[in-house]
Amino acid sequence: MSTTPTQSHYLPVRDDWLARRTETILEPTLPIVDPHHHLWDRPGWKYMLDDLLADTNSGHTIIATVFVQARSMHRADGPEAFRPVGETEFVNGVAAMSASGLYGPTKICAGIVGHADLRNGAKVRDVLEAHIRAGGGRFRGIRHITAYDPDPVLLNPAYAPPPGLMHDATFREGFAALAPLNLTFDAWLYHPQIADAIALARAFPGTGICLNHVGGPLGYGAYAGKRAEVFPVWASAIRELATCPNVVVKLGGMAMRINGWDFHEKADPPSSDVLAAAWKPYVETCIEAFGAARCMFESNFPVDKGSYGYAPFWNACKILAKDASPTEKTDLFSGTASRFYRLDL
Repeated sequence: MSTTPTQSHYLPVRDDWLARRTETILEPTLPIVDPHHHLWDRPGWKYMLDDLLADTNSGHTIIATVFVQARSMHRADGPEAFRPVGETEFVNGVAAMSASGLYGPTKICAGIVGHADLRNGAKVRDVLEAHIRAGGGRFRGIRHITAYDPDPVLLNPAYAPPPGLMHDATFREGFAALAPLNLTFDAWLYHPQIADAIALARAFPGTGICLNHVGGPLGYGAYAGKRAEVFPVWASAIRELATCPNVVVKLGGMAMRINGWDFHEKADPPSSDVLAAAWKPYVETCIEAFGAARCMFESNFPVDKGSYGYAPFWNACKILAKDASPTEKTDLFSGTASRFYRLDL
């Protein structure tokens, strides 16, 4: 059944359209950790365990996944700061279902990235410790979305981060609570903000940071039709960020409305060859800058599902990695994710 997002920020998922594309699975036995997906039950858009399994069981060998915060199943009451702990409780329950073996060999939600409002400063430690207790040994870190741009059409209405949040003193006071608890930070921001991430990484060299979605190169709103102008700005910032040894990057998440691609407007979903060609400059730049040992492919499902199916996505990743050495390929598809999120596989 097709679904309609609750916010225009997302592209709608059309199962009948996705079904128009089937592909032979490339390298079907290659072990993959999908380090970035969501689970939610929203009005008009449900993506729960069965939906995820339908994707992860579509032909590739997905050995484990990492859940990343999505405002899912927050507690309905209690102190505001602790409500996101409900998401960790929910996801740990899904992980426990998977760990039973009843749903196949994939370790679903083997790692959990939740949310805590770092603007609570040092007091956020109590929230982080509550997440750790709720996570059943699977809680690995937080994501506090900082994605901001002056163009309002680029802002997700579900989040309202102010400009310059990563420089805010109270935010940084909260950020300082992560490393002592052996927690990492997932950074979701737009490409003009990569400089802010560089400053944050240098201020906290002992905290692991994962840049989501290759740093959010924008191609919509004020950036529409400016891909040739945006790319060198983005690439320069990526190379500078790569000088921070505590940062890794996720290769994926480039098919959202904000990225400006038109895959969803075509009669048929894009092939893996089309996707690989579109993403090659971005993926190659990241791998050249960070090295395969600090890069990981990610699905960003179901968000990116408005543009393509799960099986063609991973085929595209395998095309992009076809010239990688065996060690590099292992890092890109499972090793980097397993190390960064400390997965027991």
